[in-house]
Amino acid sequence: MDQPKRILIVEDDMPIADLLRLHLQDEGYQVTHCADGNEGLAQLRAGRWDALILDLMLPGVDGLEICRQARAMPTYTPIIITSARSSEVHRILGLELGADDYLVKPFSVLELVARVKALLRRAAAMAKPGRGDNGALALNGVALDPITRQASADGKPLELTPREFDLLYFFVHHPDKVFSRLELLNQVWGYQHDGYEHTVNTHINRLRAKIEADPAQPVRILTVWGKGYRFAGTAAEPS
Repeated sequence: MDQPKRILIVEDDMPIADLLRLHLQDEGYQVTHCADGNEGLAQLRAGRWDALILDLMLPGVDGLEICRQARAMPTYTPIIITSARSSEVHRILGLELGADDYLVKPFSVLELVARVKALLRRAAAMAKPGRGDNGALALNGVALDPITRQASADGKPLELTPREFDLLYFFVHHPDKVFSRLELLNQVWGYQHDGYEHTVNTHINRLRAKIEADPAQPVRILTVWGKGYRFAGTAAEPS
């Protein structure tokens, strides 16, 4: 029998924490709650977690520092940040530090639970063997290892956020196939909501800046006008 997934909630707002715990336990998850950053960081270091739900504004160590330290740990833990800070700057900073997702308060608890499920599904899919013994992929100068979460382009290491890694891995795993923005949202983010398509554009632009010699003339992640995007399986001429 499979062990229940373990989820750590670091949240100092008790009503929100209690609501999250109840809903997640109803889904069969084993949930631990910490009300301050110091305790949360200690719990994160002490054991393996399948997901971390993390508030930004916490007593003690703040959420951004916990996120930063989590990404320095050898074990990869999917992270969803929840915060009253709704500015684009904070959202980008959280994602830059390695969060997989970012929800602005007030949020729908059901949506958060859906995103947790999507994160866990994606983590499980990434752990399954694909091409190569450990699912590692190499195509058109890009190499990715889903176990170590390491990536390179033309032999040079890439610094990718978790979502950038997942998006690039999905593209390389499906070379030359065209995906719309909504399809990418569903496959990579694990959910499909109108109004979120700009998130895909932003991540593709950021990936191009990291893997293309000239992001304005991409030869790997190509735009198929009116349809979406595709990853070129072989070197393409600049568009």
